[in-house]
Amino acid sequence: MRSLILFVTGACGICLLTLLLAGCSTAHHRKSADREAYGLISGAERQVLGQTNAFTIDTRYSARDPNSILPAEIIDDRSATNNRTLTIEQALELAVQNSREYQTRKEQLYLTALALTTATHQFAPIFTHSTDAGFEGTVGGPHGMGANTRLSVSKLLKTGGNLSLTLANDLFRWYAGPGAPAQRNTARNIISVNLVQPLLRGFGVNDPAVENLTQAERNLVYAIRDYSQFQDQFAVGIVDDYFQLLQIRSDLRNSYTNYLRRVETTRYTEARSVDRASPLDVEDVRFQELQARISYVNTVTLYLNRLDAFKLTLGLPIGETIYLDDTPLQVVDQAGPIPADISRDAAFRLATERHATLLNAVDEFEDAKRQIRLAADRFKPRLDLTGSASLASDAPTDLTEFDIDNLSYSGGFILQLPLETLPQRNAYRQTLIRFEQAIRSLALTLEIGRAHV
Repeated sequence: MRSLILFVTGACGICLLTLLLAGCSTAHHRKSADREAYGLISGAERQVLGQTNAFTIDTRYSARDPNSILPAEIIDDRSATNNRTLTIEQALELAVQNSREYQTRKEQLYLTALALTTATHQFAPIFTHSTDAGFEGTVGGPHGMGANTRLSVSKLLKTGGNLSLTLANDLFRWYAGPGAPAQRNTARNIISVNLVQPLLRGFGVNDPAVENLTQAERNLVYAIRDYSQFQDQFAVGIVDDYFQLLQIRSDLRNSYTNYLRRVETTRYTEARSVDRASPLDVEDVRFQELQARISYVNTVTLYLNRLDAFKLTLGLPIGETIYLDDTPLQVVDQAGPIPADISRDAAFRLATERHATLLNAVDEFEDAKRQIRLAADRFKPRLDLTGSASLASDAPTDLTEFDIDNLSYSGGFILQLPLETLPQRNAYRQTLIRFEQAIRSLALTLEIGRAHV
C-alpha cells in the first residue's frame, strides 16, 4: 500500500509539474528573452561606446496576436493617403520609427545578443527531467504498475569539464491477481555524481564551448559597433536625401522658368517671322523650346521618383503627399562650405581609433589568429580525468533510508591517442590560410579607410 501511495503521489507531482510548465506562457518567455538580450546590449554599449541608449525592437504589431494581423490590414495601411510637411528633424524621427532597414538592423543586433544568451546558458546549471509510467501483467495473473523518474542537473565548467548530478526514483507495485509477489514491490532512490575533466586537448580556453562563448561575446561587440556606425550613416543618408530633393526641386523651378521663357521667345520669334525673323530662326527657337520642355519633364520625373524612394526610406506609404521645408537649403547657401581643421594623417589615425569598420577588422584579425591556437590544440592526445559516485536507498521498499556504507565510487583516466590526424592537419592548414587572408583583408580595409579620409 505504501508503494501505491508513493506511486500516486509521484504521478500527481508529475501532473502538477506539467501544469506549472504549461503555465509559463509564451508571453513570459518573450519577456524573459527581451530582458536578458536588452541587458546584454545595454552593457555592451556602455563598454564599447561609453554610453547606452534606449533600445527596443518592438513595433506596433509586437503586442498583438499574430493571428489577428491579416493581409487586408497591411494592404489598407500601405494604401493610406495623407498630406504632410516635413522638416529634417521630422524626417529623421519618421525614419527611425518606420524605416524597414532601420528595424532590420535593430533586429540583427537583438539576434546577436540572443545568440550570446544561448552561449552563456551553456555554462549555467542545466536541469533535465524525464518520467515514464506504465503497467504490466498477465490475463488471470498478477498486475502491476510502476513509474521511473529522472531529474538531472549538469554544468559545463570553464575548464572544459562537465559535472552532473542525477536523482533517480524507481517505483513498482504488484497490486492484484493471484500470486502477486510481494517481494517484487520496489521503491528505490539513486543519487549519482559524475565528473569528466579534460587535461590536455580541450582544456580551458581550448574547449569548444568556451570558444563558442568567447566568439559570441566578441560578435556582440562587433554588432554594437556596426549598429552605431549604421545609425550615423543612416542619419547622414536621410539628411543627404533631403537636401538632394531640395536641390532637385530648385532645379525643377529653374527648369520650369526656363521652359516658360522659351515659350515666350518662340511666340515672339513667330510673330516677327512675318517680316523680320527667318524660318530658320523660328525652327531654332522651337527646337530650343522643345529641349527646355524635355528637360523640365525629365526633372519632374526625377523629382517624383526620388520623392517616392524617400518615402520608402522613411517607411511611409507611396500614396502620401509630402512637402519638404526648404529653409535648411537657404541656410546652407548662406553659410557656404565649412572647412575641416584636421590633416589627412590625423583624420586617419582618428579613424583607426574610433571607426567601427576598422576596429572590427582589427578584432576579426585577432579572431583568425586565435583559431590557429584552437586548431593546433586538436593535435594533442585526449586525456580526461573521470570520477563518479552513487548511493542507492535500501531495497526493496525504502525510499528514505540510505546507508553510506553502500556508497560506490570510481575514478580514473581516459586516454585517446591521435593516431589519425589528417582531418586535424587539414583544419590546421585551413586556419593558417585564413589567417593570411585576414592579414590581407585588414590591410585592404586600412587602405580603403585611408583613401576615403
